[in-house]
Amino acid sequence: MYLDEFIQKIRTTKNLSEKTIKAYRSDLKGFLAENEDVGVVTLSEIFNYIDGLKARGLKDTSIKRKLISIKQFLDYLCKTKHLTENPMREISFPFKKERRLPKTLEVKEVRALISCLKTRKTAATTPFALFQTTRDLCLIDLMLSTGIRVGEAVALTLDDIVHSEHTILIHGKGRKQRLLYISCQDTWNNLKDWLKLRKERGINCASLFVNRDLSPLSVYGAENIFSKYRGLAGINAKATPHFLRHTFATNLLANGADLRSVQEIMGHASVSTTEIYTEVTINRKKKVLSKYNYRNKLLL
Repeated sequence: MYLDEFIQKIRTTKNLSEKTIKAYRSDLKGFLAENEDVGVVTLSEIFNYIDGLKARGLKDTSIKRKLISIKQFLDYLCKTKHLTENPMREISFPFKKERRLPKTLEVKEVRALISCLKTRKTAATTPFALFQTTRDLCLIDLMLSTGIRVGEAVALTLDDIVHSEHTILIHGKGRKQRLLYISCQDTWNNLKDWLKLRKERGINCASLFVNRDLSPLSVYGAENIFSKYRGLAGINAKATPHFLRHTFATNLLANGADLRSVQEIMGHASVSTTEIYTEVTINRKKKVLSKYNYRNKLLL
């Protein structure tokens, strides 16, 4: 009962996406399964819960998220007089901040991916094959050219396209919106081809990308599309659609874009998130200079 009340409260008072609210519910269900009587929960029980999460092999980032959910839930219970004191109020939990470098594709892999998509579209011999390949080229090229998340790509609607400005309205995390300019004419042409085909087929779905049933394409469906062409193009077998986002940001910085602009384009809440891409570009420069700088061998 308390959980449902809390979920309803954050749904109406916080600007959270349904995905985030679902994560809150999942985190708290796990906690309440082990601590049914939240009215008498102690700090010792919370530490035991953390130890259990670590024993299951959960990453620090996942555990930290769960603890934030629990702390806010207990705060709510205090405010509604269901709990006299929040045992987590004055406690902070130290976690090592994992800083992993973004995984990217090489430029030659991006070239191979686009080439594969275009070849498949040109070779399409049936109306359905043309439908699939035109959509797939538009979808993947859009992610390549703008760095949008796969979830942002499938959330696009026809109304999000500003034709006169070559821009698209992105619905990002936390319901934040940003306008992105499609600078590559080839990408814009691929989008126009898909819109033209949609119109010819009389597709009425408001979502830009649709599946074979003409319903909105899901994140899972988009990931499957990428996996298909990843294999056909013979690129990194471990690549995911998020590699495209990392590749986009890394190359913006490598080509001279300033950090603040990249932050805005990527939709990062903090510039510290964007800064990690500079480490990738620095590492690449180190490798190139170590291998090709003539001065390395000019020992006098």
